[in-house]
Amino acid sequence: MRVHNEFYMNLAINEAWKYQFLTYPNPAVGCVIVDKNGRILSVSAHKEAGKAHAELNAVSQALQEIKPNLALPDEPNLAYEFILKHHNNALKGAVAFVSLEPCAHFGKTPPCAKLLSELGFKKIFISIKDTSEKACGGGEFLQQKGVAVEFGLCEKAGQNLIKPFLKWQKNEPYKLFKLALSLNGSAFGKFVSCEASRIYAHKIRSKIDLLVIGGKSVREDRPILDARLEKGKAPDVCIISRQPLNEFDKSIPLFSVPKRQIYSEIPPHAKFMMFEGANAFLQAFKDEMDAFLIFHNAKFERNENVRLKAEFKPLFRGILGEDSYGIYEL
Repeated sequence: MRVHNEFYMNLAINEAWKYQFLTYPNPAVGCVIVDKNGRILSVSAHKEAGKAHAELNAVSQALQEIKPNLALPDEPNLAYEFILKHHNNALKGAVAFVSLEPCAHFGKTPPCAKLLSELGFKKIFISIKDTSEKACGGGEFLQQKGVAVEFGLCEKAGQNLIKPFLKWQKNEPYKLFKLALSLNGSAFGKFVSCEASRIYAHKIRSKIDLLVIGGKSVREDRPILDARLEKGKAPDVCIISRQPLNEFDKSIPLFSVPKRQIYSEIPPHAKFMMFEGANAFLQAFKDEMDAFLIFHNAKFERNENVRLKAEFKPLFRGILGEDSYGIYEL
């Protein structure tokens, strides 16, 4: 039975990884709901700060699996209240697998621990205990309501998932290096990644406090470095270069983005940064990075490959359109 439980929890954790970095400053959280017969009813995750938590998304999906014609409101608070009034014990006796302890407080959305208890869940498996002062205590609340709770399932994988959140929680900067490569390891070419990968990268750009890039890339590539594919807010930019900012060609598109701040040094307020570059930039900053986001397309190129002596530890691998991608740490 434990093998099955680990499978369900890993499913929840892997789903959360698909939205890693997009939930900033919230943690990435996944949730799987299984009925009393072991059938998977839903696999979902928290997708964006201020939107529905993983548990609410999973409950909504599970109820719609049981009752396909159920019309749930899109707004999280309305969906929460609707479910409490109209669930009709459809999930009574179900089991939930959550990567992080369900919240017990009222924030932008109501507490997930209360939702799970009201719906009559039999047991909640939790990978990681929430240590934040505001959101902790969900496990204890559930137990007080008669719901069985078990912590520590797939704990190492759960800890890896919330590493960015733990740094943000302590007001410490989190640094992500983004790299796009051909199948044989070349970082050169106008569009190395497919559109799906570029959209994901633009989604991250729309969330970060700062995008860091080298002066050589700015001069040679003349980028805009915005989040247009996501229709999101363009990030502020820090250009690392020996050349003073006032000597750069201001017709380079990145300098024309409205309301953008451009720095020559990393400002202290930046808590989530993404570094973008190739070989020299990677060599210079790899030891400072918390994680590496690496896209691979399915093409071989004649251009020079990235050369780096490093042994990466994979945290997650996925597919975006025609590309594969991975999130790694040193």
